[in-house]
Amino acid sequence: MKLNYEINDNYGVDFKYNYLKKVIKRTLKHEGVKNVYFSVIFVNEKEIQEINKEYRGIDKVTDVISFALEDNSNIVNNNIRVLGDIYICIPRMLEQASSYGHSKKRELSFLTVHGLLHLLGYDHMEKEDEEKMFALQELILNEEGITR
Repeated sequence: MKLNYEINDNYGVDFKYNYLKKVIKRTLKHEGVKNVYFSVIFVNEKEIQEINKEYRGIDKVTDVISFALEDNSNIVNNNIRVLGDIYICIPRMLEQASSYGHSKKRELSFLTVHGLLHLLGYDHMEKEDEEKMFALQELILNEEGITR
């Protein structure tokens, strides 16, 4: 599997997140996806609120936003699928980890898997879709030993 992704730490996190590579690989393996490129961008509350307002019309802070660049999985550039970008709000991630009573590792992994699944076409607009997506997220994290 050729895995090309980039983490842009615009926030300046003060903790390690090298475990995300394994989480990302497991997510892609579950979906049978190979040869992809995407970005994960860590941002602050102001940045994600601006993105949320501009692109979704919602003027508030959120935890993760994904921008899929492909509407069709058959779009390939040099044998690599370019999936898009995942924006993760680090202050919101830290707040949620604390309020849910689990680790930063768990929350950051969850948001990364969640964002990546959105890039791969999952959504949670309907109850059935939400159940499927969230069950897959839990399965992936549990297989990596990242539990609540």
